[in-house]
Amino acid sequence: MARMPRPLFVTVFCMVSWLATHVAAEQPRTKIDLASNGIGAPPADFEFRQSGPGEAGQWAIVRDPTAATAASIQHVSTDTADDRYPLAIYKPISAKNVEVSAHVKVVRGRMESAGIAVRLVSPDNYYVARVNALEERVELVRVVNGKTEQIAGTETDVYRDHWHTLGIRVEDERFTVSIDGKLLFTAFDRTFLRDGQVALWTEEDNVTRFEEIEIAALPFSAKDQ
Repeated sequence: MARMPRPLFVTVFCMVSWLATHVAAEQPRTKIDLASNGIGAPPADFEFRQSGPGEAGQWAIVRDPTAATAASIQHVSTDTADDRYPLAIYKPISAKNVEVSAHVKVVRGRMESAGIAVRLVSPDNYYVARVNALEERVELVRVVNGKTEQIAGTETDVYRDHWHTLGIRVEDERFTVSIDGKLLFTAFDRTFLRDGQVALWTEEDNVTRFEEIEIAALPFSAKDQ
């Protein structure tokens, strides 16, 4: 049998390796469709829980002409109980390694913070990347038994009543957080190294809106450690 010329073999091998790497890297993304859900109704495929005391969070699809599809998910309850963190948990996906982005707008409330929870293993145990318009910061926080512990954070431009694109990518113990397409920081933590759900998160009495929510489970996300 004739052998393939070495330069051609090397070229073919490199192309196959490149394709394998990029196909593995391009994971299917779930984009949550809000427009077809129905205005005034709770968002489909979500479960509503909370960390801490106070009344349960109330969530609904609302009209918003500034949103990409003129609709957004809004947290509307205004209980001011301390350490109360309402959660809208997306039920279809559970993953250890995941990339999530969402448009976030804090409308009003005394804390002016909201974010994206990942590796949510229970309503009292998870990580959250949050924007804080009051302090103009973005932070990565772990919630352990309902109590928040900051891992990393930085000052940046964050405004109330303004859409920001918040992103978080989790790969094993590595967390990468961005806002409006700008990488802010990378941090490391090993508290929760197992599958968990993704959730929308807000704080105490904040009225907050979310839209353009995209979720991608990354390779080996189902592997337990």
